[in-house]
Amino acid sequence: MSAIAVMPSPYVIERPGIVVDTLGNDGAEPIVQVSGKTFPTSGKLNLLTVSLVGSPERTPSWFEIAQAWIDPAQTILPLDEVYPPNQTVEQSDAESKALMEESQQDAVAAALIGLGYDVPRHIYVSEVFKETPAAGKFIAKDFIQKANGKPVDSLEALKAEIQANGAKTMTLEVRRAGSTHVVEVKPYLDGKTYRLGIMIGYTYDFPVKVKISTGDIGGPSGGMMFALAITDKLTPGKLTGGLNISGTGTIDARGNVGAIGGIQQKMYAALRAGSKLFLAPSSNCDEVVGHIPNGLNVIKVSTLTDAKKAIAALAAGTKPSSLPVCAGQ
Repeated sequence: MSAIAVMPSPYVIERPGIVVDTLGNDGAEPIVQVSGKTFPTSGKLNLLTVSLVGSPERTPSWFEIAQAWIDPAQTILPLDEVYPPNQTVEQSDAESKALMEESQQDAVAAALIGLGYDVPRHIYVSEVFKETPAAGKFIAKDFIQKANGKPVDSLEALKAEIQANGAKTMTLEVRRAGSTHVVEVKPYLDGKTYRLGIMIGYTYDFPVKVKISTGDIGGPSGGMMFALAITDKLTPGKLTGGLNISGTGTIDARGNVGAIGGIQQKMYAALRAGSKLFLAPSSNCDEVVGHIPNGLNVIKVSTLTDAKKAIAALAAGTKPSSLPVCAGQ
């Protein structure tokens, strides 16, 4: 083997990662646990992951790159695309874990709202940026209740009110340490967008206690599968009908399923885990077509409702080919 073959490269490699049954019917500790009255489940609802080979400290050798090049289950990416030059591995891992925590909250909300529960949401100030109009006026953990007299419970609603307000002084009502405070602040123009100079987080009041434990798994792509597992545990009957079903996709509180990264690797991970049924976000169709491994049936979904309907149809014996698929599949 030549010296060049073992030299580090400026790339990283994505490979199929571990597969975890969110229902826990494989005998392992279920990663999704629901308190209170629940119902028996069967089959599997698999959470899929991607394994990343390489980091800024240790990139794959050219020999490893050559092996990945000929393997359809692997993808080669530029190092800077995965690890921006101004971001450390620790920062990347922290961001991934934060996205996972956020996706878990949204998954619980989506599942419970889809089952008819009322799930109030609250937004709060998670960070105040220095040298902005917000500095000295807001503090972390201020819960924003109203903007210019209008109730707001989402980042989208707050952004819309800020843009409608423009450069005028606006009034925000916040809940701080149990008391109501009124904050007056003048937004500043950043490009074409008006901003206050704060980062927003959000939390929900869940009527059902749900615990999701994913260990070292990060990122937001497990949202849909978490929501499906919660739905199955809180619904009479067995959603999967005993089938081994895999899937991936982000989810928001309204149940919209979004695109994820590494879908090609996740399709191979599903097949290697014995799953022939795969739920994919419709927004990932361009990466699905032409890359489906033999033996895997891919069904496209755009919402949690789509996913539940698809699983119910499969459990009733409907052929996968009869369900929505990506054009050209």
